Amino acid sequence: MTNIYSFQIVTDAKQELYDKVSSILNLKPKIHQNKKFNNYNAWEYEVIVDENDKYYDFINEFLDILEPKFKMLEEIGIKRSEITFCYLYEYDNQCNMEFSPKLTKRIGENQITLCISCWDSGKH
Repeated sequence: MTNIYSFQIVTDAKQELYDKVSSILNLKPKIHQNKKFNNYNAWEYEVIVDENDKYYDFINEFLDILEPKFKMLEEIGIKRSEITFCYLYEYDNQCNMEFSPKLTKRIGENQITLCISCWDSGKH
């Protein structure tokens, strides 16, 4: 099964703002295969984890990247409420997940939206 973790930041279709986000975070954004889609509306960082890979604590990992940079992001007009964490989860038979109160509190305190999308692999 595959797990895809990403965070997205709204950049209002401005390449200059998109490039500043890359510079501040010192990360390369996901490049979309569909060039039409990559119109600088949203900057996105993605991590793909297969079922045999070590557990990836995406919420803490992403917040550890972002929290020290919030002030700089805010200085270029990025609000925390314009950041979304996405968890895309492929499963067989049944889909269950849970998040600790400590993690959900950390997301909430940072005003970040959490999006979860699950799909059946169709292999069962």
